[in-house]
Amino acid sequence: MLLRRLSLCPRMRLGFGALTRGHQGCSREEVSCGRAGLLRAVHGSSFAHRGELRQAKRILVKLGSAVVTRGDECGLALGRLASIVEQVAMLQNQGREMMIVTSGAVAFGKQRLRHEILLSQSVRQALHSGQNQLKDMSMPLLEARACAAAGQSGLMALYEAMFTQYSTCTAQILVTNLDFHDDQKRRNLNSTLQELLRMNIVPIINTNDAVMPPPEPNSDLQGVNVISIKDNDSLAARLAVEMRADLLIALSDVEGLYDSPPGTDDAKLIDIFYPGDQQSITYGTKSRVGIGGMEAKVKAALWALQGGTSVVIANGTLPKVTGHVITDIVEGKKVGTFFSEVKPAGPTVEEQTQRARNAGRTLASLQPHQRTEIICKLADLLIERKEEIVAANKTDMDLAVSIGQLSPAMLKRLTLSPAKLGSLAIGLRQIAVAARDSVGRVLRRTRLAPGLELEQVSVPIGVLLVIFEARPDCLPQVSALAVASGNALLLKGGKEAAHTNHLLHQLSQEALALHGVSEAVQLVSTREEVEDLCRLDRMIDLIIPRGSSQLVREIQRAARGIPVLGHSEGVCHVYVDAEASPEKVLKIVRDSKCDYPAACNAMETLLIHRDILRTPLFDQIVDMLRTERVKIHPGPSFASYLTFSPSDAPSLRSEFGALECSLEVVDSMQEAVQHIQKYGSSHTDAIVTENEETAEKFLQQLDSACVFWNASTRFADGYRFGLGAEVGISTARIHARGPVGLEGLLTTKWVLRGEGHTAADFSESGSLTYLHQTLPVTPPPAGQRDAN
Repeated sequence: MLLRRLSLCPRMRLGFGALTRGHQGCSREEVSCGRAGLLRAVHGSSFAHRGELRQAKRILVKLGSAVVTRGDECGLALGRLASIVEQVAMLQNQGREMMIVTSGAVAFGKQRLRHEILLSQSVRQALHSGQNQLKDMSMPLLEARACAAAGQSGLMALYEAMFTQYSTCTAQILVTNLDFHDDQKRRNLNSTLQELLRMNIVPIINTNDAVMPPPEPNSDLQGVNVISIKDNDSLAARLAVEMRADLLIALSDVEGLYDSPPGTDDAKLIDIFYPGDQQSITYGTKSRVGIGGMEAKVKAALWALQGGTSVVIANGTLPKVTGHVITDIVEGKKVGTFFSEVKPAGPTVEEQTQRARNAGRTLASLQPHQRTEIICKLADLLIERKEEIVAANKTDMDLAVSIGQLSPAMLKRLTLSPAKLGSLAIGLRQIAVAARDSVGRVLRRTRLAPGLELEQVSVPIGVLLVIFEARPDCLPQVSALAVASGNALLLKGGKEAAHTNHLLHQLSQEALALHGVSEAVQLVSTREEVEDLCRLDRMIDLIIPRGSSQLVREIQRAARGIPVLGHSEGVCHVYVDAEASPEKVLKIVRDSKCDYPAACNAMETLLIHRDILRTPLFDQIVDMLRTERVKIHPGPSFASYLTFSPSDAPSLRSEFGALECSLEVVDSMQEAVQHIQKYGSSHTDAIVTENEETAEKFLQQLDSACVFWNASTRFADGYRFGLGAEVGISTARIHARGPVGLEGLLTTKWVLRGEGHTAADFSESGSLTYLHQTLPVTPPPAGQRDAN
């Protein structure tokens, strides 16, 4: 156990001969009883976290019968096997040592024997065409051992052909229980496997089902002392421990281990399973094929875990859905059920999300003035505890500077000063005012018939997941917006601001405790990867990324069934028209590019009307950009005017995020619009002109989230728009667009109040007809309507 905990010591690798020397005077049972404990001491403990699986060097993949067998249980699922072989070969070529324990010989043999029997019957029927008694011959019951004998060679030939496509060599090994209970045979098996792995060969191991006796009930699998080989689950566990594998991946036909039988109501997939939790599990029936079952898999997995091998049980039957399940597991992604001996002190992210949802429902039902009090309290705490906040932020800053991996722009985002905290507090108080009339507001009221009134009411979205990078000021802003809109909130901040985020989250919970909803805002501080959080599609209603375009794109790709509110890029344009004011041009271009070049609303492409070329205004623009140390990348049209030019723009869709920009020439406002429509990201685009007609056409024809006339693109900001703060900027075509504040975090529900009305009342034989009379919307007295 100590070996893994000593960070400077590598995992020990010893041959099995060393484990048995000195036991010559002991019985086989005594040797077996001491072997597992000794193995654990030599091998070291298993990995504690999924992220550590990337370090796995020796990996054993167990393929269950349901994985390799077709749905008709006669023949192999070639598509699934091809995907598995590709993944194993990929890991093998990365330098890992791969082993496979496979089922499938019986199914393959059954297919082959059935074909031979049908062919034989056809021949016999042809020879005895006049005898009716042969026409109704039924398929005989095929004995499993005979099927295994007939199918083993074909199964191995198939594996060999598939692995050959990846220049990977394989070797077949058939084992029985005796190969493990007899010390000499066990040492021979170990030696053979070690030599194959040394030669970069993938051993493919199976029980010798042609001679294996039927499994006998016994008391094994109750501890780590002994385990007999009675199915491929126990075989895989035994081999994983004996070969000191770092990881055992057991592929089945279910996503992993559930707390109750899959398919039943409220059955939940268990992400991490700990020894001792098996008492809380209700097992279902076995799979359609095989002799194991989930209970056998769990017992075998726990045996392997206690022997020092990490285990993951996952679904290997849906390659189109699960993707590259084996490589995903090795990369540490949240796939299947991970067995761990280390139980975290705090709640899991699933538990945090559930707590947030429960508290969020209470938050949504609070009176408007109560939500306002919470936000005002948070604003006060930012001022009262500013010295403590600045000290925590200094710790993060010092660490970031010492590591040296953050750009100057990221360091600026990470910094929190007393002045910045003061601005944050002002913004929060603006949100507090808006919170008085947000949740439960009647947007539309219609009288459908006498005594039947319909209302459309604003309500929270549910649970929000906000992922932000090195910008701790985002935490109180988003927390306040979540409180104002009655939403539960899950926050995932960058590790660069860990100390600052932890303190700001404490202050948020202190404010929420005013009305007993401190758990409505949760900060994820575990090792959860962003992609793992995006898999919680049953628990999270909306993801909002706050960070670089790369972060946003990664989240949009990773989100599975969860809407993402954000923008993948901020390719913003400023078009300088032929009738632009020189004074306005210089101010707007300088501010748009140089005020905060890392911001998503900074100008990335400057479009110049052709008539401005070779004029004093053009020279002034270029001189100003050079003075500000902005590197200019000419576009194709502009470059054609230059004899000697700087490096061309790598792409007119580039988002530099620095003191760089593209410069291109256009012939007209219409061409500028076409350029923006082709290369822009629908974020923010501006025109500088004194011609009102030209400006109005520009504003009308562009469909970006923000379109400005004679104003800097840097105005595309929730605070500047008077929203108090923003959760992000959206370039989506549905829901909120541009800077998203409180209104963007609300949805609606329909409330119908009647007096015993039925749909039949409005049928042809009914007595009522629809009025559809629009009624005035008058806000109800504060707190009288139920916001839920």
